[in-house]
Amino acid sequence: MDEIFRQWRSERPDIDPTPVRIYGLIGQIHLQSTAFINEVLAPLGLVRGTFDVLSALRRVGVPYSLTPKQLARHLLLSGAGLTSRLNQLEALHLIARLPEPSDRRTVRVQLTAAGEALVNQAIPLVFEAQWRRIIPLGANSLRSLVDELTRFAEAISSVSERGDAVEAEQASTRSFDME
Repeated sequence: MDEIFRQWRSERPDIDPTPVRIYGLIGQIHLQSTAFINEVLAPLGLVRGTFDVLSALRRVGVPYSLTPKQLARHLLLSGAGLTSRLNQLEALHLIARLPEPSDRRTVRVQLTAAGEALVNQAIPLVFEAQWRRIIPLGANSLRSLVDELTRFAEAISSVSERGDAVEAEQASTRSFDME
């Protein structure tokens, strides 16, 4: 990311590339975390995407059940992205699609006993792998990181369409020293 940042600074000195660096680092962290989580989950026959579905169901508590719409919202997924994961998990008998008692047009997705057992086995493995990578930062840095990432997430979600145009105009005159 540092090289990309320097290249943009060189090629377009009229535009501050700080956002490219920030979003690039976030993307890099996401790719790296997905890779190590997939590595941890491989012996269990899971990948991050299927683990995310199982863990979303597990963390809502008994009866470990959500509608597909609720599940997609929990996972920040489209319906199509969720459907393929559900199909995979259903074929492995880790989830079941059950009729929704209050609305016959939809179903509930529920962990099976096998799904609950598998996700209960996977959760500590994933958490431990995540801890191994963040513990070197120390408690104070971790608290600061959570605070700053929370502020960043809130800032992104609060910017309106109109605000985007105003912010883009203002950003062209901003410069942050990120080196």
